[in-house]
Amino acid sequence: MVQHRSEGPRQRKQREILLAAARVFRRRGIHSTGMRDIAHELEMAVGNLYYYFRDKQELLAFCQEDSLTRLLSLATHVANLSATAEEKLRLLVVGHLRCLHEEAPGAAAHLEVDAVAGPQRPGLIEQRDLYEAAFRQILTDGIAEAVFRDIDPKLTARTLLGALNWTAKWYDPEGAMSLEAMGNQILDLVLGGLLAEPCPIEDPTTTGRTLPSTHHHDEASL
Repeated sequence: MVQHRSEGPRQRKQREILLAAARVFRRRGIHSTGMRDIAHELEMAVGNLYYYFRDKQELLAFCQEDSLTRLLSLATHVANLSATAEEKLRLLVVGHLRCLHEEAPGAAAHLEVDAVAGPQRPGLIEQRDLYEAAFRQILTDGIAEAVFRDIDPKLTARTLLGALNWTAKWYDPEGAMSLEAMGNQILDLVLGGLLAEPCPIEDPTTTGRTLPSTHHHDEASL
């Protein structure tokens, strides 16, 4: 069990606000949601909402900091386990999804790092880099152990994190697939690919074959 920092009354209220904001974000989209919409969801006077968050940017920053604190705690916990690289990666992947969709409200806001332009931004980027480094280290260890193929850990980590984070855009908590099943299937796709019987894939650029152009030309201009 990963332990998280204790919360006081203010932090608990802020998380309650994030839960309400998450519902509105899902319905309206983050950029179309204003503080008044969130206050209406809470049946709270908008002035009271500003007591907890100065503006939507601060709310988004709080959400990201909360998520990243939990994710980094998870990564530290997994790194200290006596387990194979594949086992660690599976635990980290499933834990990531549980954090975004069960523990840390406002999963969609976790994607909006560009929406935070204030003094919190450098710290958030540093935390994201540290978390990505945890994925890269597991991949690097797995390559050294011959558990994984000799792939680029940076590219693989970013591909995997992109897939996990993007679930915030489409995951339905009422859907049939559990977060654990979804995490394992995403990881299986990354680790095993789509081919039932993996084989070397020929690079078409080295065989003289070319891809069709995606540009449409006006015949009159040819």
